[in-house]
Parts: sequence; structure tokens; C-alpha cells
Amino acid sequence: MTARLGTARSRLRRQLTLLYAGPFLLSGAVLLGVQMLGARQSAPVGSQDGPPPDVTIEAGRGLVPLTVILLAVMLLVALILGWVIAGRFLRPLRLIIDTSRDISASNLHRRLGPTGRRDEFGELSETLDDLFGRLEASFAAQRRFVANASHELRTPLTAQRALLQVTLANRTAPPEELRAAAQEVLKLGDAQARLIDSLLSLATGEQGVEYAEPLDLADIVQDVLDMRHIDGRDDDWLYVDITLDPAPTTGDADLIDSLVANLVDNAVKHNVDGGSLIVSTGIVDGRPTLTVENTGPEVPVEDLERLFQPFQRLGTQRVRTSAEGYGLGLAIVRAIAGAHGAELDAAPREGGGLRVTVTFR
Repeated sequence: MTARLGTARSRLRRQLTLLYAGPFLLSGAVLLGVQMLGARQSAPVGSQDGPPPDVTIEAGRGLVPLTVILLAVMLLVALILGWVIAGRFLRPLRLIIDTSRDISASNLHRRLGPTGRRDEFGELSETLDDLFGRLEASFAAQRRFVANASHELRTPLTAQRALLQVTLANRTAPPEELRAAAQEVLKLGDAQARLIDSLLSLATGEQGVEYAEPLDLADIVQDVLDMRHIDGRDDDWLYVDITLDPAPTTGDADLIDSLVANLVDNAVKHNVDGGSLIVSTGIVDGRPTLTVENTGPEVPVEDLERLFQPFQRLGTQRVRTSAEGYGLGLAIVRAIAGAHGAELDAAPREGGGLRVTVTFR
């Protein structure tokens, strides 16, 4: 790799040297050619002044070797100057390449830093520093995601193993105890299946939209609410307000269905007794918009960004649900919104809860 880079640098330097030396040599050749032609010009016909024609021809012939020597000297000087100038010109580029290779090979927290130049090299250095910053954040998020996913997957597996070991160790266990153990194992298996489904939804959302089709946000939201038996009437513990105006857009219907389902489930899961759920669709400022709003615990503004990261939760409180969840719902929402080029805006509600607005194109 280093040898290839060295060869590429030398090739670029030779090309720049020829680029500098070529015009310089050409202009010198033209200048000397004009002077030689002027020296070989004979006197006008009928003129008695000036040297005889044969003397002029001999003088012109004498200039040819001198011209060739001068051209050779000019070529050598042009090549040397071009080589030096090209080297000085490429020095910042070599520094950027060497530092970038060292950063990518060893650590991502290093930066190129300011070059002190107000040209394309300085702009390239700033662009690469921004890229390294995004890569460092991406790798750190990936490491956290892998660690959290491993922990979440290991927990039910460990519980299943311990439950089965305890049950098998009791050779005189009655059928009712064995049946209860089997049901608990099935429940833990369902938890694993839900986690895997959530991870697949997150990965699918981050891959982007392969095929976009015309759809209406109002229809998708209505289907999601129907599946959860949320029909806009007051529940025994929750006030529901639904306004579904037409909001036509284009996108992947399955992914948008997952986005809506996660928003609604999150709004219900984190609600409180006597709270409210407000869902609306429509055209806002000429763009199809979905808004899901819910009451619930106070959400600090500084925690908003963190809540949209995988495996992040607001405290440990879960109201009116026995499922703890995995902290993937809002991360899936963000991934799907980003895949559709939609704008995602989240804001805490006064008195507690969250308002999430997704604005499509």
C-alpha cells in the first residue's frame, strides 16, 4: 500500500513538473525562433546597405547550434524548477495523506488540524476532519449498539437456562410446576422474538427505501389504530383524540407502518392514568405531516437526542404495561424517517409527555 502511494505521488509530481516546464519551454522556443528568423532576414532587393546574402546565411547557420544549446539549458532549468515547485505544491497534500492514513489505522480521535492555508488544501483538511468526527461518532454508536444488543439478547437466554436447570434438577416436580416453567420459557422466547423483530426493523429502516409507492398517511395510521383497537373514544384510563385528514405522499408502506406503530406504541406505553393520546395527519405548509402526542413523565430537553438512540430509555418507569421494552422504538422511527428524507421533530410537552412530528416530502 505504501509503495503504491509512493508511486502515485512520484507520478503526480512528474506530471506537474511537465505541466510547469512545458509552457515555459514552449515560450522560450518561440522567442528564440523569432530572434533567429530576424537574424536570417536578408536586406531588401536593390538596397546597397547590409551584408551580402551569403554572409547572412552563414550567420544564421551559426545561430543554430547556439539556439539548440540554449533550448537544452532552458529545458533543464525548467524541469528543475518545475520539480521543486511541484514538490512544494504537493507538500501539504503529502502531510494530509500521511496523517489521514495514520488516523484511519490507529485512532479516530486525532485530527488534521488547521493548516494555516486559505486554499483548497485548507478546505480539504477541514472536510476530512469533519468526516473523521462523524466516523468516530458512528463507530462509538456501533460499539454501544453491539454491546447493548448482546446484553439484551443474553438476558432472556440466561433466564431460560437457569429456569430449565432448576426444573430439571427437581426430579419430583409435579406436572403443574413443569407446565409453569414451560410457560415461562415460552414467555422469554417471545421476548427474544420481539427484540429480534425490533432489530430487524431498525436494520431495514437504516438500509433506505428501495421502492416508493403512492400512499396516504391517514390510511396507514387508521390501520395501525384499528389493530390496537384505538378508535378515538375515551378509554377507561386514556383520552384519545384522533384527526386523520388526507396526507398523500410516497414511500415504503411497510416501513411507514412500522414508524407509525412504534410512535403509537411508545405514546401508549409511556402514558399515565387519565392521560391523553393525540394523533393527527394532514397537510402542513404544503407537506404531509404526522403528529403523535402523549402525556406522561417529564422529558428533559437534554435527554431528547439520547432517547432516539438504540437501547435508550427515560428512567425505568413503565405505566400500564408489563413489557419493559428495549428502547428501540424511537430509534426505529428515526431510521425510517431518515430513509424517507422526512424531517423528525420531537419536543417535550408542558406538564409531561412528548410530541413527535414527522414531516414527509
